[in-house]
Amino acid sequence: MTNHAELDYLKNLDWFKAEASSGSSGCLEVAFTSDGRVAHRDNEDLSSPPFDVSEHVWTCILNGAASGEFDIRTR
Repeated sequence: MTNHAELDYLKNLDWFKAEASSGSSGCLEVAFTSDGRVAHRDNEDLSSPPFDVSEHVWTCILNGAASGEFDIRTR
């Protein structure tokens, strides 16, 4: 379980999103922490806590996305 101090730490990071994102919503925002983790959040629901992963996990996510592993499948 994440404690409130940890959530405050993640909320005060320097968040950014991809240039291709729409102007105000529908974006995944990312921030890099001082201890080498990567935090991300959905800017459509900032009341939900950010989620952070190790640099290794983030690299795996990016590689999977680049190779199409997470493409939306049609039924």
